[in-house]
Amino acid sequence: MCSYIIFFYIWIQYTLGGSLYILKMASTAATAAFFPVSSPSMDSVAKTKNIGSASLGGIKSKSSSGGLQVKASAQAPSKINGTSVGLTKPMEGLKNEDDMPSPPPRTFINQLPDWSMLLAAITTIFLAAEKQWMMLDWKPRRSDMLIDPFGIGRIVQDGLMFRQNFSIRSYEIGADRTASIETLMNHLQETALNHVKTAGLLGDGFGSTPEMCKKNLIWVVTRMQVVVDRYPTWGDVVEVDTWVSASGKNGMRRDWLVRDCKTGETLTRASSVWVMMNKKTRRLSKLPDEVRGEIEPYFVNSDAVVDEDSRKLPKLDDNTADYVRRGLSPRWSDLDVNQHVNNVKYIGWILESAPQAILESHELASMTLEYRRECGKDSVLQSLTAVSGSDVGNLGHFGSAECQHMLRLEDGAEIVRGRTEWRPKYANNFGNVGEVPPASA
Repeated sequence: MCSYIIFFYIWIQYTLGGSLYILKMASTAATAAFFPVSSPSMDSVAKTKNIGSASLGGIKSKSSSGGLQVKASAQAPSKINGTSVGLTKPMEGLKNEDDMPSPPPRTFINQLPDWSMLLAAITTIFLAAEKQWMMLDWKPRRSDMLIDPFGIGRIVQDGLMFRQNFSIRSYEIGADRTASIETLMNHLQETALNHVKTAGLLGDGFGSTPEMCKKNLIWVVTRMQVVVDRYPTWGDVVEVDTWVSASGKNGMRRDWLVRDCKTGETLTRASSVWVMMNKKTRRLSKLPDEVRGEIEPYFVNSDAVVDEDSRKLPKLDDNTADYVRRGLSPRWSDLDVNQHVNNVKYIGWILESAPQAILESHELASMTLEYRRECGKDSVLQSLTAVSGSDVGNLGHFGSAECQHMLRLEDGAEIVRGRTEWRPKYANNFGNVGEVPPASA
């Protein structure tokens, strides 16, 4: 039976992983109950004590028949500091063995284990096991919950693709209870930087390689195309794949593919073109051979994940725009480490001038952006939007809509041109967007 107790202890330690100290002590007590340690016999004690009997300063220890007798016949010094001193009373607290009770006779009953200790040990084990059992969550887990959404990601596809998972947080969803377009764009940017970092190409810059840092070069995006088939919701885990390819002689194309971790459904596809800019002069630069040698081994020979929209993006002004939002200015938190406005921020500014009727009745299905120049921390911008081929006063009843956009400085210099396509919102499983659940009593 002792073997069962030991096996049960090992099983508890391996399965539950908690209260190990309590279980160990309980198991020790259970084992001791079954295998009591017998005390040495009085005869053996006597034999041990007969060896090396000595007299220490008048204190004599001698053995009699199986016992220990101590005589307090020590002689104290006759004088201490000139004063006679003597012992008038014998030392107290020392008793003769004859006064000690004799041990009970050894019988079969006396050799049985202490069952009270065994019961206490078993009770302690089961209480500890029950506590750990209740602390564990034995509910079936969804497949996406088994994926670590907090890792930095990993290199896949023979080292040419980077993959990272993201969990949609409560602060990343908008009024539609889905992830905002800016949330998705931030995920794309994060995977791009982590790709460079994981590949060992990250220098002292925002996505810059070591050779780029030596030459004061940084990456800037010139064109971005995004297609959103479905927006994830709060608690969903998305899987983002990204890879790079050559684009012309001096550019690089980066693609992304976003899928639902649970179903494998494609949610978002995006493609972008990047070129190099001198960090000090703020002018575009050719791709140096040293930098090309760093990044070319990671190029994938593939087509863009999004078909290129070759339609020209028109220039808007006060006469051609239907909506204008003025006085937009970057805050300090809008700047990245290269001291220019993060490209994701431009998307938010573009939507500032989108008509409210479209925002309420439609969702963004795709967008194409052309970045023409950067803006600084002291810039003041204007956002212009024109709705193509529809009655501006009746936007909420259209099936799909298309808008033209432009961001410009107050002096008219263009920052970004863009085009967005919108589809109607459909009923979801969360009920009405504006519905607030009643407070519990």
